[in-house]
Amino acid sequence: MIRVIMHGCNGKMGQTISNLIASDAEAELVAGIDMKDDGHNPYPVFTDIDKCDVEADCLIDFSAAAAVDKLLDYCVAKKLPCVLCTTGLSEAQLARVKEASEKVAILKSANMSLGINLLLKMLKEATAVLAPAGFDIEIVEKHHNLKLDAPSGTALALADSVNSVLDNEYEYVYDRSGRRMQRPRKEIGISAVRGGTIVGDHDVIFAGPDEVVTFSHTAYSKAVFGKGAVQAAKFLAGRPAGMYDMSQVVG
Repeated sequence: MIRVIMHGCNGKMGQTISNLIASDAEAELVAGIDMKDDGHNPYPVFTDIDKCDVEADCLIDFSAAAAVDKLLDYCVAKKLPCVLCTTGLSEAQLARVKEASEKVAILKSANMSLGINLLLKMLKEATAVLAPAGFDIEIVEKHHNLKLDAPSGTALALADSVNSVLDNEYEYVYDRSGRRMQRPRKEIGISAVRGGTIVGDHDVIFAGPDEVVTFSHTAYSKAVFGKGAVQAAKFLAGRPAGMYDMSQVVG
């Protein structure tokens, strides 16, 4: 059984992961870190990460970019592997993540869903077959109306996975409204839909002569990201220092 510290334990994802671990026979949540402790968690909560003296095998982070610097210092000092799920990190912070990974195991991914990360692998095989056969590639992503960024980080990760097979020669196109021309062969169209309470929906479309192949992934709740984070923690515990990602978790 692995012992987990939840960084950002009172947030929506922190609570989702707390509930998932509570019913997982292979993991135990031994402590939480958050800005305040309202006493409702069944484990000790520390408002200052430096005060956390609980022994653990891995830390899962779903917090805020502002808290990541102190988090990295803590994990390095404790030699504690970290599943880093917080997004919106600055270039300077990303450099610090890489530096910290030279001293402790860190897993960082654009999307923690096991399904999305399996899809990233499948797309490479499909691209190698379909792109040379003249198939055009389009990505359509859909999210709730509160999402601030477009396209989603996951859509870009899917595009990057495809483009890596194509020697990164394909251009990403987000808007065709200002041009009148045939579709160039070496482009990947990426479209964003925002509405309602859609958790996350991604389609990668390979459109060829007389046939279309579509890879789809739909997230019905944020629990899919929590489940992936827990699996990542199980994978990372006991690993040597280094930078890891979800492609290694899905095998």
